[in-house]
Amino acid sequence: MSRPPHLDLPPRAQAYALSTERGAFAVHDALPEGATVGTALLLPGFTGSKEDFITLLAPLSEAGFRVVAVDGRGQHESDGPADESAYARGELVRDVLAQAAAVGDGRPVHLLGHSLGGLIARSAVLREPAAFASLTLMSAGPGAVAESQQARLRLLTEALAAWEMTEVWRAMQQLDPPEAADAGEPAVVREFLQRRWLATRREQLTGTARQLMTEEDRVAELAEVALPMHVLSGAVDHVWPVPRMDAMAARLGAHRTVIAGAEHSPAVDRPAETARALVAFWHAASPRPGDRAPGAARPSPRTPAS
Repeated sequence: MSRPPHLDLPPRAQAYALSTERGAFAVHDALPEGATVGTALLLPGFTGSKEDFITLLAPLSEAGFRVVAVDGRGQHESDGPADESAYARGELVRDVLAQAAAVGDGRPVHLLGHSLGGLIARSAVLREPAAFASLTLMSAGPGAVAESQQARLRLLTEALAAWEMTEVWRAMQQLDPPEAADAGEPAVVREFLQRRWLATRREQLTGTARQLMTEEDRVAELAEVALPMHVLSGAVDHVWPVPRMDAMAARLGAHRTVIAGAEHSPAVDRPAETARALVAFWHAASPRPGDRAPGAARPSPRTPAS
């Protein structure tokens, strides 16, 4: 679970409900002061929300990008049905395509997915690559999560089926690894984490947990898509081991960034370094006059970076 250090939006950001052909989604939308050089759509991970990217809004918008972080259906402040089938991957992908259309103004957007959001993002790219200018997989691996995480998710889905959400929340705190324990975070953040959990649909959590446990390796399929790709992670990750993400990046011919001092949530652990890596990649991936449209040609392999 990502734990944002604060909940304060920068001056040129606002929170509102983004209207799309798939319904309304709660977003944080940060605009640059001058001309917009591109638009980025940020998808949160399992148990997460748009607030997980709050530290990136200022540096990314200051670099000229419009940045839209979204709550997916059934996450935090975005409504969702009390029906697990509504959170099937195909439904979530259609949501992302509708969100991209709503913020892109007819132009491709830079798509970033964190953890579970990365799996949804790659499915969206496979479905409609021309909708996107690039794909960044942040702390997301090639297939199902590590075996230890699968065991935790099985326990969670069993608890969700049997207990009230408040009881599950208390149990989750006991299961958190030591590095996720409260380390003096503000009371407003602690209250937010519980509020976010209670606002998230039980069916969303159950359905997406099953996806994390059973995800197939689709890297070979994704490698056939002619789109600039970026695999970014911390130096340590307990959800997908870093060597798995290294190998995935090599198979994709993707740009690779490892953020020193960060773990599964680089945007929280090292926001400045994460923002710099994203800005550099997006500038390199942004189409220029005379460039082919996304999806028209396989890009050159990118050199790994650290």
